[in-house]
Amino acid sequence: MSAAVTVRVPAKVNAQLAVGAVRPDGFHDLANVFLSVGLYDEVTATPADGLRITCSGPDAALVPLDRTNLAARAALALAERYGISPDVHLHIAKDIPVAGGMAGGSADGAAALVACDALWSTGASREELLEICAELGSDVPFSLVGGAALGEGRGELLTPVEVGGTFHWVFAVADGGLSTPAVYAEFDRLAEGAEVPAPIASPALLDALRAGDAAALSGALANDLQPAALSLRPSLAATLAAGADAGALATLVSGSGPTTAFLVADEESAHKVAQALLNSGTCRTARVAVAPARGAEIVATQAV
Repeated sequence: MSAAVTVRVPAKVNAQLAVGAVRPDGFHDLANVFLSVGLYDEVTATPADGLRITCSGPDAALVPLDRTNLAARAALALAERYGISPDVHLHIAKDIPVAGGMAGGSADGAAALVACDALWSTGASREELLEICAELGSDVPFSLVGGAALGEGRGELLTPVEVGGTFHWVFAVADGGLSTPAVYAEFDRLAEGAEVPAPIASPALLDALRAGDAAALSGALANDLQPAALSLRPSLAATLAAGADAGALATLVSGSGPTTAFLVADEESAHKVAQALLNSGTCRTARVAVAPARGAEIVATQAV
């Protein structure tokens, strides 16, 4: 058995987030084209006398350290499945924006699951891990898989999507977070009385990803939650405008926000747009990243 296992896991951006009407169970059917991006959290699992969560990095103070944390819930779920006592210290080294619409919490859940599986030598299959991921949350399975995928159902039913090249992104991090349930509730409020079409993945977007064509992708990006996020946080409009003025190919709110995402042509453009966003005063920080990125993977082990 290892004495420590460290797993690295990427953030995500929703290249397309098509949202259907609210279901009887309170969820929404989605056509969610996930694209993993090179901003990472790392979760390190070490043996302990009980379950303990610690966190370091930007906005670490905003991360819950109790059993509501998805990393803790992942450890508990795996331990229960295999009849193991969940005696583990999980340390989260945060670099994915907190409550930013980039699946940071989901990423930590997936990373903790992989780390605990290795630490405890449970030998869980990939299918079992994905099953637990789906129980934890809609975005957790994709955090495990990485790359690009179409998420259907509430986002947990994944079909791999081919990506034919590298895409360059800039992410503007806002002050504070946005509650995902609050954004969906605002989506429902804005859609009240209107017919909400069934969500369908855009063929043009899938073709652009397959071709590695940033210009084509820029015309196909879409987020049905963007009006709701802007309704709750109108200041995001100024951030989107600043990125567009700086030369971004396309702008959108990332997932439920409040992080905003900017597709750009190349690395040089990414740094130019990031600097312009910082200079605009419309965001707290701006981060450059490329996509796609690999899913949750073990990057370090320390033997007993």
